[in-house]
Amino acid sequence: MTKWTGKSKGTPLGYQIFIFFIKNFGVKFAYFILFFVAFYYLLFSNEGRRSGVLYFHNRLGFSKFKSYLKVYKNNFVFGQTIIDKYAILLGQRNQFTYEFDGEEILYDLLEQKKGGILISAHVGNFEIAEYFLSEIDEFSQINLVTTDNEHKAIKQQLDAISAKSNIKFIIVKEDMSHIFEINNALSNNELICFTGDRYFEGTKTLSSDLLGATAEFPAGPFLLGSRLKVPVVFVYVMKETANHYHLYTRKAEFKNRNAQDLLDQYTKSVAWILKKYPYQWFNYFDFWGINKK
Repeated sequence: MTKWTGKSKGTPLGYQIFIFFIKNFGVKFAYFILFFVAFYYLLFSNEGRRSGVLYFHNRLGFSKFKSYLKVYKNNFVFGQTIIDKYAILLGQRNQFTYEFDGEEILYDLLEQKKGGILISAHVGNFEIAEYFLSEIDEFSQINLVTTDNEHKAIKQQLDAISAKSNIKFIIVKEDMSHIFEINNALSNNELICFTGDRYFEGTKTLSSDLLGATAEFPAGPFLLGSRLKVPVVFVYVMKETANHYHLYTRKAEFKNRNAQDLLDQYTKSVAWILKKYPYQWFNYFDFWGINKK
């Protein structure tokens, strides 16, 4: 996998423009503007276009021509998830419907009062997961383990609309002090959330097969998940239609203290969700390191 640089698609100005349209003209008009923005990214986002074509062509088996068309749709769906997130933060949650799949796993997890680890990926719209979880338990506390760069980006997006999130952030630190924060949160029966599909150069990684090719993944979520004696679940929030979301929860079954086994179960889970929602893969870099081979 080519290292992720910590930068995501979009700019503060771009977000502000869409926030203006959502506030004044509604979500559907923002979607209309997105038709043109998605085409702009197809033409001018070289890394995003290349990585998208590699994903659709090399991993999913589409022709090169069809892959370019599918990159456009992928850009459009990604933009929709961002618009939806802002609409929900702006108080327009009732514009969307929500479906649960496997919520009994979360009920059981919370009833055990051990805390729990949720592992997701940069697919779908995981950033709105807190609104699903609040329906299951309004008192559940979510802690998102993230890098300082990602935390700043999320805070910047929230500040742009003066919105607040109930999610607490645990920032990964070089001195490993975040491990103590994670343990404290778990001891308080809180939920720890990781995304298991991105890492920075220099961090420890593990390898596993995803969609027929080997890629590298951050070791941290899988080392912790396999060693801490708390339930581990895979969670995805996927966009099904213009106004409908589906939350999937699957219990992770793995050998105790075996991080590789947990990672292998995770990649099988991610492959399963991507086969259902191929347009909702939002890692815009050479994930499998294809260009390095």
